[in-house]
Amino acid sequence: MVTVWCLAVLVWTGVLSVLDLRYRRLPNVLTLTGAAVILTVCAGYGRGLAAVLGAAALGTLYLAVHLGAPTGMGGGDVKLALGLGALTGALGAPVWLLAALGAPILTAIRGAVLALRHRTGLLGTVVPHGPSMCLASLFAAAPAVF
Repeated sequence: MVTVWCLAVLVWTGVLSVLDLRYRRLPNVLTLTGAAVILTVCAGYGRGLAAVLGAAALGTLYLAVHLGAPTGMGGGDVKLALGLGALTGALGAPVWLLAALGAPILTAIRGAVLALRHRTGLLGTVVPHGPSMCLASLFAAAPAVF
């Protein structure tokens, strides 16, 4: 069962990452449905409270950033934070923290590399954040799952 669950999360994060890279959009049907499924599965494994707390904490953090700088972070990232926060929160505070800190670091590194490559300067480089969120969450979750 864990293998099917892991495969589903890999497909979900993969599709979301491709969509964000290609269209700069994270569709509600994927972000919110994914969050609902993750919360439900985590509850079924007895990790519902931890998943809810993880979703609430990461979602609140991302909402605050979005409200403070709406052009810097989109609403799709806030909704994606609910599912990824639930997933990592259910696996424990260290997993949640690693994913929460890793995502902005990965986005900053990608932005810096793109800025250097295209010589646009950091402020002229737009980098979708969803793929970094997904990658950081998967990286943080892997040792806890396997």
